[in-house]
Amino acid sequence: MEVTNSGHVVLLNGVGSVGKSSIAQALQAVTREPFLHVAMDRFLEMLPAQVLDSSDGLTFQPGEADGLPLVAISTGPYAAHVLHGMRRAVRALVEDGLNLIVDDVADSDDVREYRELLVGHRLSVVGVMASLPVLEARERARGDRVLGLARAQFATLHRDITYDVVVDAETQSPQQCAAYLSAELEL
Repeated sequence: MEVTNSGHVVLLNGVGSVGKSSIAQALQAVTREPFLHVAMDRFLEMLPAQVLDSSDGLTFQPGEADGLPLVAISTGPYAAHVLHGMRRAVRALVEDGLNLIVDDVADSDDVREYRELLVGHRLSVVGVMASLPVLEARERARGDRVLGLARAQFATLHRDITYDVVVDAETQSPQQCAAYLSAELEL
């Protein structure tokens, strides 16, 4: 497939609290060309209050698994529209020749949409991995996350996704992950 411009999208995909944002920032520090950091969380922060915990926006469904909290997120039509808009914004930026590191919690349908939207552009899909105990410990340590999100996402997030590169965010520091990605993806 012929690439139509120099823009490159590196999609960091992983469970919340795995370290995607830290890896993105470390990667920005080592790439030869500038890369913008586009974070899904920043788009979700733009949602108006009335769609949080609403069937139109995001709903948080608390539960329990093995005696530990589990919180599933459901995305309503308005929040889905916002996230689709984020992916289209990524396309617009890369079409303008900008390099991007996208930090997302994307299921296989979302990754498929990225692939469809970015046909003709360089896209590297990166799986960011860590074990559930490490994810839950990081989630607790952060203090800004609903406990149980990582557990809910862990079971299904990476299902049916083929990654170009996988990084181990459990045993490797963000800087080590960034150095590896920079070398593997020739950034």
